[in-house]
Amino acid sequence: MTPAELEAARDRLVPDVVGDGLRVLFCGINPGLMTAATGHHFARPGNRFWPTLHASGFTPRQLHPSEQTELVRYGLGITNVVARASARADELSDEEYRAGGRILEEKVLRLRPRWLAVAGVTAYRVAFGDKKAKIGPQTRTIGNTRIWALPNPSGLNAHWTLATMAEEYGRLRAAAEADG
Repeated sequence: MTPAELEAARDRLVPDVVGDGLRVLFCGINPGLMTAATGHHFARPGNRFWPTLHASGFTPRQLHPSEQTELVRYGLGITNVVARASARADELSDEEYRAGGRILEEKVLRLRPRWLAVAGVTAYRVAFGDKKAKIGPQTRTIGNTRIWALPNPSGLNAHWTLATMAEEYGRLRAAAEADG
């Protein structure tokens, strides 16, 4: 994909991957330009979402981003805190995060997944005004939906390895399996 094609994807919206009866609705920060250009969540080479999902036991094999709709078969979905695509998350304002948090809350109340898993604790903190949130299960709920803050799978998040991310995502998987 050329730099011009990627730049043309700026501000595009990427449809959610959702269905009825989701066990876990994964929530990215916002779509990157590669995701927006392809229409596939976590599409940038080097993003570790798909390998982590498999390594943690959520999927029986590593899915390619183009296979994202298969997630619904496993009771999983994908959305974002902020809908618009950008090259980097630091291009987003705190107000965009807060507005995205309000939209996300409405979406969760409508879809009613058992867990909302926000892949990026900093995004979660700003979107929901919880400055002290840490990776792991949160005390806050949205309706009956519990929330888990996960490490961001971006390759830029180097202090989380694939193994340590898979361990944390695996803790969420175990909790999601335990409650239904």
